[in-house]
Amino acid sequence: MAKRDYYDVLGLGRDASDEDIKKAYRKLAMKWHPDRNPDNPKAEEHFKEAKEAYEVLSDGQKRGAYDQFGHAGVDPSMAAGGGFGPGGAGFGGFADAFGDIFSDIFGGGRSRSNVFRGADLRYNLEISLEDAARGTETRIRIPAMEQCDTCHGTGAKPGTSPSNCPTCQGHGQVRMQQGFFSIQQTCPRCHGSGKIVASPCATCSGAGRVKRHKTLSVKIPAGVDEGDRIRLSGEGEAGMNGGPPGDLYVVIHIRQHSVFTRDHNDLHCEMPISITVAAIGGEIEIPTLDGYAKIKVPAGTQTGQMFRLRNKGIKGVRSASQGDLICHVMVETPVNLTARQRELLVELEQINRTGAGRHDPRAKSWMDKVKEFFAE
Repeated sequence: MAKRDYYDVLGLGRDASDEDIKKAYRKLAMKWHPDRNPDNPKAEEHFKEAKEAYEVLSDGQKRGAYDQFGHAGVDPSMAAGGGFGPGGAGFGGFADAFGDIFSDIFGGGRSRSNVFRGADLRYNLEISLEDAARGTETRIRIPAMEQCDTCHGTGAKPGTSPSNCPTCQGHGQVRMQQGFFSIQQTCPRCHGSGKIVASPCATCSGAGRVKRHKTLSVKIPAGVDEGDRIRLSGEGEAGMNGGPPGDLYVVIHIRQHSVFTRDHNDLHCEMPISITVAAIGGEIEIPTLDGYAKIKVPAGTQTGQMFRLRNKGIKGVRSASQGDLICHVMVETPVNLTARQRELLVELEQINRTGAGRHDPRAKSWMDKVKEFFAE
């Protein structure tokens, strides 16, 4: 795939100043750094593309060659062979580009790669349908890694302090030269902290953090749905070496309700009615989240027929209007009949047979189709 124009990668015009180039790269580096995008497989590709563009455009000689000859002007193989570019001399600082830009972004001679943000935490919270509809406030108790009070996060025994790692000189990174490239890697001795703890804190065993439980208050907004997340900023695990804490994400799960099922902002319920009410019609009461409501059942109602009550559902968190309540009627067949009930039903069946097409139109229509099928 052809490389994109370096100015387009950084979102700049060809008259951009050195400061514009630096600012544009800082923004993209922070946005696409792989450590900040663990779930995005394309982040590393974007990050490398931005880094490559910066390495060329931030160098005066390379930028001049690129402006004149395009990508061929800064191709290492072309420069090494005496081709495009100023005698191949524009690549003298290429090996240092990896370390220079990150020390510029993260500050000073010592890389801050040894400062780690605390991990984000997830808490699954189960609530009732009523609480989801109306909103509520609850308290949760979670385990989390917090800064050790004894050593104040240093990991060292009180009265002592960590010393600079002799391998990386406190930088947390070691640089390895591999031919043309100079690559920075995490120090294998201090694991990126830049410090060595000779006398570990007895409370945290040198980790600088201890596991504790804490109780938090969580406000559940009205209308939350299954899988919604509530973010509590800074309530995750404590950071390492002075890094910021992570966040806590409370994930909502709604308990199964005995009467209602939820479909986005609508509620559904099944309402059994007697065969008599279904046949001659009548008025019935159906439950809602706010009490009972009455609906009129027309004569001849069949199983599965739906009745919609406007604005009796749930108003979602991001919805402008309230959902509906949809009642599904289920005609119930009577059981445990008395002798008199049985006698009346037999009489009713006999009457129905004399005018089947008028009293049982669906049954007659179905039987007509069956006859036509076997007649073919």
